Amino acid sequence: MDTAAIIEELEGVARRLGVEVRSEPGNFRGGRCVVDGDEMIMLNDNDLPETQLMVLAEALREAPLDTIYLKPAVRRALEEAWAQAESAEAAHGDD
Repeated sequence: MDTAAIIEELEGVARRLGVEVRSEPGNFRGGRCVVDGDEMIMLNDNDLPETQLMVLAEALREAPLDTIYLKPAVRRALEEAWAQAESAEAAHGDD
């Protein structure tokens, strides 16, 4: 499953959890936020798909994903993204 397909699946997961996903160009990192009391995940159109995948994975890290069916490839991509984020955090902790 390619990155674009995984992003589409994760956007659907977010919607099923009641979280809107918006994708717009701009000068921002993206991530989970609250606008007028509604949870939202912002993706930057200028980012590479791999970066958008990381943003979605981080935004969904605390979500109740055990209540939603995820295709094995999507679950694997999430777990890989979380592991990559944790190793990056650990590397920055050594500074």
